[in-house]
Amino acid sequence: MDFEADPPKTLTTRSKCSACFKQYKKKEHLVAHMKASHHSVHQPKCGWCAKHCKTYESLREHLTGPLSKAHCSRVFADLGCRLCMKIFDSSASLSEHKEMCQLTAPAPLGTVKISCTEYQVDMPAPNYGNYRNYGRGPEAIAIDCEMVGGGSDGTLDLCGRVCLIDEDENLIFHTYVQPQIPVTNYRYEVTGITEEHLRDAMPIKEARERILQILYNGESIGRLRLDGGKARLLVGHGLEHDLGCLRMNYPDHLLRDTAKYRPFMKTNLVSHSLKYLTQTYLGYDIQSGVHDPFVDCVSAMRLYKRMRAQDHHFEEFEASISAQHTQYFNSNSFDSWKPKELESMNPDELFQISKSKYKCWCLDLRQELQV
Repeated sequence: MDFEADPPKTLTTRSKCSACFKQYKKKEHLVAHMKASHHSVHQPKCGWCAKHCKTYESLREHLTGPLSKAHCSRVFADLGCRLCMKIFDSSASLSEHKEMCQLTAPAPLGTVKISCTEYQVDMPAPNYGNYRNYGRGPEAIAIDCEMVGGGSDGTLDLCGRVCLIDEDENLIFHTYVQPQIPVTNYRYEVTGITEEHLRDAMPIKEARERILQILYNGESIGRLRLDGGKARLLVGHGLEHDLGCLRMNYPDHLLRDTAKYRPFMKTNLVSHSLKYLTQTYLGYDIQSGVHDPFVDCVSAMRLYKRMRAQDHHFEEFEASISAQHTQYFNSNSFDSWKPKELESMNPDELFQISKSKYKCWCLDLRQELQV
C-alpha cells in the first residue's frame, strides 16, 4: 500500500521581546506584550544576559532562584554582588565594590528625651528649639514617624515622634509629638515611648508647621503643586501613613516612597518592609527591637540614593532605529502609532518607544544636573 509522504514542515518565525526575551508566534502578540509590560531601560537588568525584569525580586529569582538561568547563575555566583545585583568583570573589582556597597547601620538616637532639633528658618525661635543653620537645604529630606495608639482599644495610630534628615544623614528635625487625643497604648516594646516623653512634647500642629516650612523651602503653594520649584523631595517608607498621622498633605510628584517604588516591590507588586529592603539591598539589620526613627530615615534615604545613582543609558537602542521612525522618538505611548506601523517595527524599535509605568529615581539626578 502506498502512503503519501508527509508535507514538509515549515519553520515558524518567532518574534522575541528585546527586554524580557519572551517569544511570540505573531508580531501582533509581541506588540500587545510590549503595550502591557511597559519595558524600559529603567527596569532592573541582568548584568550578563541583559534580560530586563519588573522588579529586583524578579531579577534575584533570575540569578539565584530555583529556576534561575543556569549560565547567568554561575557567573553571578562568582562575580555578582548580592546587594545591588551587579556583575563585575573580575574578583578584584567585585571585592573593591563590596567595600562600598556593604553599609553599616547608623547609630540610633535612642529614646532619651531631648530638645527639638531643627533647621534655621526665617521665623522667631520657639521655646523648645535648638537650631542648626545649614544654609540652603538639600534636594531631598527623609522622614519617619513612630506611632503610639489611641482610641478605646489602642489601635488608632497617632504620631508620637517624628524625625527628618538630609541627604548627608544629618539630623535636621526631631521631636516627640503630643497627639490631639489621649494616648491609650504607648506601644513601648516597639516605640520606646513613655508617658514622660510626651508630657511636654510639641503639639502636632506645631510639628506639622515646622516640617512643612522645611519641605517648602520658601516656595509658594502654587509653584509647589506645579513643578515643585525649590521645594524638597520627601523620602520615606510608607509615606502615606506618616503624612496621614501628621494630618499633612504634600504633592505626589515630590514623594519618593521606598514602599511603593516598583523595582523594590515583590514580583506581584506588593510592598516589602523597610527591614527587608535594608537587609537585602544595604546589608545591615534594623528594627530588631525598639524602632528608631533616625535609623529608619537613614535607611530610606540610602535606598533612595542608591536607586537615584543608577546609570541608565537612555539612548541604548537609538542606533538601531530606522530613519522612517525618527519622528516618533519622543512618543509617550504606543497609542501614537497605527497598528500596521507597530507591526512593521523590529523588537528593538518597539523597546525604544516603550515607556516605564513609574518615574525612575535616576531622573531626579539627571534633572538636578541639568539645572
